[in-house]
Amino acid sequence: MIGSWGGDRTARPGGAARGRSAPVTYALIAACALIFLLGPVPGLNPGYGTGDGLLAAQRSYFARWGVIPAELFSGAPRALLTPVTALFVHGSWLHLLGNMLFLHVFGTMAEERLGRLRYLVLYVVCGALALTGYATAHAGQPDGGQTLVGASGAISAVLGAFLYLFPTARVTSLFPFLFFLPLRFPAWMVLPFWVALQWLAASRDGQGPGVAYLAHLIGFGLGFLGCWAGYGRLRPGLPRSPATIREEPDRGGLE
Repeated sequence: MIGSWGGDRTARPGGAARGRSAPVTYALIAACALIFLLGPVPGLNPGYGTGDGLLAAQRSYFARWGVIPAELFSGAPRALLTPVTALFVHGSWLHLLGNMLFLHVFGTMAEERLGRLRYLVLYVVCGALALTGYATAHAGQPDGGQTLVGASGAISAVLGAFLYLFPTARVTSLFPFLFFLPLRFPAWMVLPFWVALQWLAASRDGQGPGVAYLAHLIGFGLGFLGCWAGYGRLRPGLPRSPATIREEPDRGGLE
């Protein structure tokens, strides 16, 4: 699980100060939550009806705002915008809450270090490219007509940026196969382990639930390489003050 902060390094002192310095992260979380609540997925908006009418509204909603690999390169202007609009659409409560939890924990520190504008550009551009990369690989596949939604390509980019910027930040990880025994490791060990899980899952893509593991891998790689290429000068002299992140590295996927 992801939980409270305390005890190691590479963050500003005190959670309150850290939180006040991440308005973009909180704005992204608020936007995703508001769009989800107002849309047809949770069934809270009576304007979308109930029963079969609600199901039809949900399908239409995903088709309009999500990425459909088989249609992305059709030349339609609307389709070309979907890699961005899909970042703000989620398919269930669990999908939304899982993504926003990861974004809150890792995004606040990454935003502080990169600055608001650079962080926002990294989030949107890497997220859109991650979805586009997935669509490119699946456009001619049998599942090319399935709709892809979710912010996890962008959040994976944030994880990649976090690994580059804060490799020694301590991550408290809970492993189910060890009876959820909390073990503390630096980010340079935990996040590559998460990447390995995504790689294994991507190699079996199509054999389980519709999770875009390839988009996770692309987003993570773009976030890491983007920081390495464009923001490398930020690494020297990283502040050294307490922080610990609790993360669940064996989570199957964000998308």
